[in-house]
Amino acid sequence: MLGVCYYPEHWHESRWQRDAARMREIGITHVRIGEFAWSRIEPARDSFDFGWLDRAMEVLAGAGLKIILGTPTATPPKWLVDECPDILPVDVEGRVRGFGSRRHYTFSSERWWKESARIVEALARRYGRHPGVVGWQTDNEFGCHGTTLSWGPEDLGAFRDWLRRRYQSTDQLNAAWNSVFWSMEVGSFDEVTLPNLTVTDANPSARMDFWRFASEQVAAYNAAQAEIIRRHSPGRWITHNFMGFFTDFDHFAAADSMDIAAWDSYPTGFLEVFPFSEAERTRWAETSHPDVAPFNHDLYRAVGRGRFCVMEQQAGPVNWAPWNAVPKPGMVRLWTLEALAHGAELVSYFRWRQATTAQEQMHSGLNLPGLDELSPGGKEVAAVAPEIAALGELPPVEPARVAIVMDYPSHWAAAIQPLAADFRPMELIFRWYEALRRRGLDVDFIRPGNALDAYDLVVVPTLSEVDAAMEASLAAFGGVAQIGPRTGCRDRAFAIPDNLPPGPLADLTGNRIIQVATLRPGLGHPVTGDVTGAAVRWREHAETTATVLGRFADGGPALTRKGGVFHLLCWPDGDLLEAAIGQAVTAARLPVLALPEHVRIRRRGPLIFAFNYGDEPWPLPEAGDLILGDPLVAPRSVAIWRSRPR
Repeated sequence: MLGVCYYPEHWHESRWQRDAARMREIGITHVRIGEFAWSRIEPARDSFDFGWLDRAMEVLAGAGLKIILGTPTATPPKWLVDECPDILPVDVEGRVRGFGSRRHYTFSSERWWKESARIVEALARRYGRHPGVVGWQTDNEFGCHGTTLSWGPEDLGAFRDWLRRRYQSTDQLNAAWNSVFWSMEVGSFDEVTLPNLTVTDANPSARMDFWRFASEQVAAYNAAQAEIIRRHSPGRWITHNFMGFFTDFDHFAAADSMDIAAWDSYPTGFLEVFPFSEAERTRWAETSHPDVAPFNHDLYRAVGRGRFCVMEQQAGPVNWAPWNAVPKPGMVRLWTLEALAHGAELVSYFRWRQATTAQEQMHSGLNLPGLDELSPGGKEVAAVAPEIAALGELPPVEPARVAIVMDYPSHWAAAIQPLAADFRPMELIFRWYEALRRRGLDVDFIRPGNALDAYDLVVVPTLSEVDAAMEASLAAFGGVAQIGPRTGCRDRAFAIPDNLPPGPLADLTGNRIIQVATLRPGLGHPVTGDVTGAAVRWREHAETTATVLGRFADGGPALTRKGGVFHLLCWPDGDLLEAAIGQAVTAARLPVLALPEHVRIRRRGPLIFAFNYGDEPWPLPEAGDLILGDPLVAPRSVAIWRSRPR
């Protein structure tokens, strides 16, 4: 299914009928509307104007389009901000973040929750049973623009309440935070302050609790909207559009109240903001790196418990990255088919028509600015739609044989106590994913603590806190596990474990980490043995009872194995990463297919998809019944074949 994001409030009503007809003509079946329209829905308090939205939905549904209705809470209108200035977020420096853009609210304002419930209830009551509405999107891009954390009076009050529920007494709070350090003890929860604007480092345990609190606020706020929608709109699914490589809150927890996860896919934009090397950014500037979109597809499939869609798919240049390239011809089609290969139930493009005014006028759409004329990306959508229709119903996505554990609090822990300025958990996880995919392996992501028995190989690139559920799932796992650096380094109170890292995994790995070194750029610690390469950025000095597969020059273990558990005690350079993965993949007896850097494959049941991001054609590696494309996959093109039984 293909969709598009549409803003009827941006265009004269006389254009709506033609827009809807043209959407259907090029193969669009779904349309998302309304997520930024609060000021038009309610121009003044309790003065609702649903007429225009009624007519827009009548036109869209009348054309056969299925509507995804957004709740407009990402953009509180000016009259509401003037009435309720306490809803505004506050930055880490204590400055109010004001009206004039979007996402100008704090999740901690009780007043904001009431106002949100009021507008969501009004929409759900009016349109909950509308025959054209098939789904709902809550809000828009939670946390975007640094809005997960807010540092104002509303946040302080809510944080204190959260701490009261969590710790019950200040004695327990002081013990958990070890507040005797630097004389930080409090005698009342009302004495707790936010962990910002301190002379030097704030208490890391307090910072971690504040981040947990903020993440739980996001999940609870989303659940509150979902509850209202379900009450008034039975039979419709609920989603939220998450963002790529975003870690400021726990997405698994936020998605617990949803039916399906969605994310906004902007591959060339993410290339520019993710910590790729300059050489990589130049190499992939007009196509994006071959693993950027797939990484997030696979992650959000896990977040959605097996179900995900793309709510905003890039269809041309974006406007928000440091540099914004025009995608090479063929890429919009490739990204669309790639999303389907990874299990997307819907690919929806941003946006129908490029705006001619305001903040997003340089962001492309399926039509040229202000015109009824398809953009280059729009023409690719028109071309891929009949191809997708010809494919028919695709087989379900089956579990992969490899899984990566994704843990959001590990990202917060590294931000709170980085020790190394370049220790970025998402980058480390991505490099493991990339190396596995370069071997032709499909990859699932998994929530910490979930059962692992469906997999042959489970990779834990980094996991700051190993809780009881995660410890139990690894202990019960009968396959091969690959554990990475900074795992088990903190407990629930953000303290170093009593038995030293990796804490609960000490017996499983046979290792005890006694020191940590962070390695500045240009400094590496070579590794030799069954694996070779070097540690960069981060190295753990360990005592071990496990088998040592690679050692540092001083004799310390770099890679160990105990039974089916491999433990890599550093951030690996490219050679060491490849060698470590090779050990784990061989131990797990996984079939591999060495792929060139510009090619990736993905299986969906008996179907195999090949994606060529490069400038050179690539011959298919095996004979099969070709369904789409050619045996020699052209640059920036796709082939799909049905594998023949051996």
